Amino acid sequence: MKAVFLSYNQALTDRVHAILDKQGIRGFTKWALTQGRGSVDGEPHYGTHAWPSMNASILAIIDDEQLEPLMTALRELDASTRMQGSRAFYWTVEGGF
Repeated sequence: MKAVFLSYNQALTDRVHAILDKQGIRGFTKWALTQGRGSVDGEPHYGTHAWPSMNASILAIIDDEQLEPLMTALRELDASTRMQGSRAFYWTVEGGF
């Protein structure tokens, strides 16, 4: 199994949820308001007067075979919304109930 962590501009929430639905990924944990800034470029998302946008973040535990289709869809979203600053990371997990 894989844990996938996704951070994205909250303006992309509907599109991210549509990707999860299309990939058959029902379960996830979401943090509706997260702050951050890109490691290379892009504007910070701090929810302040100077930097008003905010991020949302999702953690989903998925089957191994779901990983590549999900990452491909997320890369496509990022490529089409480059200035929004989406990022996704994954690692192997064990256990659970």
